[in-house]
Amino acid sequence: MPMPILPRLLSACALVLATTPAFAQQRPLVTEDPEPVGEGRVLVESGVDVLKGMRYPVSGLEGNLLRLPTVGLSFGLGKNAELQVDGGFYDRLSITDRFVAPLAGLLTIAGPQTHDVSDVVVATKVKVMGETESRPAFAFRFATKLPNAGNEAGLGLDTTDFFTSLLVAKNIQSIRLVGNVGFAILGDPTDGNRQNDVLTYGVSFARAMTEKTEVVGEVNGRQNTRSAGAYPGTESRSTLRLGGRFTAGSIRFDGGLLVGLTAEGPKAGVTAGLTYVFN
Repeated sequence: MPMPILPRLLSACALVLATTPAFAQQRPLVTEDPEPVGEGRVLVESGVDVLKGMRYPVSGLEGNLLRLPTVGLSFGLGKNAELQVDGGFYDRLSITDRFVAPLAGLLTIAGPQTHDVSDVVVATKVKVMGETESRPAFAFRFATKLPNAGNEAGLGLDTTDFFTSLLVAKNIQSIRLVGNVGFAILGDPTDGNRQNDVLTYGVSFARAMTEKTEVVGEVNGRQNTRSAGAYPGTESRSTLRLGGRFTAGSIRFDGGLLVGLTAEGPKAGVTAGLTYVFN
């Protein structure tokens, strides 16, 4: 390898290793990095999502969704543990289509728009094994989604869902690869006595381009496992994200594009935001 390239490559590797504990894997990605935020640290992230062609099979709505702002808080409970709280204050759907759906009769929408808060997700991440030259890092994440958004506005399901995931990550030169696999217990919003157990997954990369910039991408989603078909609201979903991040001191700015890979969920979208870490 030519000598002028080698120092740059080593510098990029050092950058990834140095920034991972402080920022972990966050916006614009949703695939979780096994590294916690760090003992005594708090990570705050916020952003704006604009999603086109959002489809709600339970309420029978389709339209363009604005989320403003999305908010995430991560608290370092120790060098190997982290508490997360994620949600949003304002979701507004500009309705472009209505169709027959199981709970469409519960809607109280008077005009061409509807709005609500986002569901809150509370999670704990525990790293069980750190990364070495020959071994990736491993962690487990346990999360609960609370039913903050109501089905009267058409944007919520009024179900409490549970998630468990195995998180894996490894630095390969200037690239950080992260993988998630697990399962989720999703309640059936049309029948409180039923649930759907789905497979969850995510694969992401973060490529350091300079000391301050990264290119990132992922495929993240869930897969229905019921042979008879998914209950309404628990269908398979998958999203491709591509974007970038720019770090300036303790603040990281981000932006990204989203493309839906399944019939449910957004067809396309954009996201932008920032992340701040402090002691």
